[in-house]
Amino acid sequence: MAIERTFMTTRRRLLIAGPAAAFFAAPAAAQKNQQENQQEKPQQKIKAVATISILADLVRNAGGDRVDVTTLVGPNSDAHVYSPTPGDVRKLAGADVIFVNGLGLEGWMTRLVETSGTKAPTVVVSKGIAPRNTEDVRDPARVKIDPHAWQAVANAEIYVENIRDGLIAVDPAGKSVYDANAAAYLGKLDALQNEVEAAVAKIPADRRTVIINHDSFRYFSDAYGLTFIAPEGVSTEAEPSAKDVAKIIMLIRTQKIPAVFLENISDPRLMDEIARETGVAIGGKIYSDALSEPGGPAATYIELMRHNVYEFSTALIGREGHTAVIPGRRAPE
Repeated sequence: MAIERTFMTTRRRLLIAGPAAAFFAAPAAAQKNQQENQQEKPQQKIKAVATISILADLVRNAGGDRVDVTTLVGPNSDAHVYSPTPGDVRKLAGADVIFVNGLGLEGWMTRLVETSGTKAPTVVVSKGIAPRNTEDVRDPARVKIDPHAWQAVANAEIYVENIRDGLIAVDPAGKSVYDANAAAYLGKLDALQNEVEAAVAKIPADRRTVIINHDSFRYFSDAYGLTFIAPEGVSTEAEPSAKDVAKIIMLIRTQKIPAVFLENISDPRLMDEIARETGVAIGGKIYSDALSEPGGPAATYIELMRHNVYEFSTALIGREGHTAVIPGRRAPE
């Protein structure tokens, strides 16, 4: 009888303990499954919109895998004369953050933002840069702000810092990632700055004048010491007068400037006319306001800067020794 009572007591304990163990085990199992599901579920990417392709490249470098970047004005396209599309309205409406150059480049942006109804914050990446004023070719009494600040690498570094901060503001959980990405990319830009300075230093002082379509390299000029002369103003909307073109032709002849350059966003007919009138060569294509197509010679910001300096150097001092101008720069075939 004692053995039977012991057996019954043990059996009751097991029957009671079984549901209790299951009760306490269930939350632990559920928590484990939830953790596994969270690990398997990909991080929801931040939807970023950049106005121009150059900014989009900088945002990709700062954002990395946490950010999905969309561009409004794509490669080889001109932001000065851009007309927004209904697709752009949808892009802004679905954005988490919007990056603009500022400095008057995107005159169409304010209305586009209002039309889209977007609640996304707008980050002006040129914040903190001292704007460069220039004369309006159509109205000499009027001063315009030059928006092409990225043409100096030091300014591009400020862009990256503002982009990093803008991403952290909308995605605080990614702060460590954005800090690390930005630091790594800023290191590359520091190296690029040294490359550009070394390349321009090889060009004799009396050969540092460049003729180009529109006035988009003043920040480059201030930073590195080349002189740029353009028949068009800071915006490609400006139409140069016959008198202005005649002055440039005379300047080319008197200073024996060896080449004129075409930009990837500009109509080549004016520079073709100047080349015919003066007999100078048309140098390689220059990328000013937009990247090239993917796989092209200026598909990233760093490639753009290297390509332009290579073309300037080749035209101004010749191809001899060009491999030393920009380390790692692939010569065109």
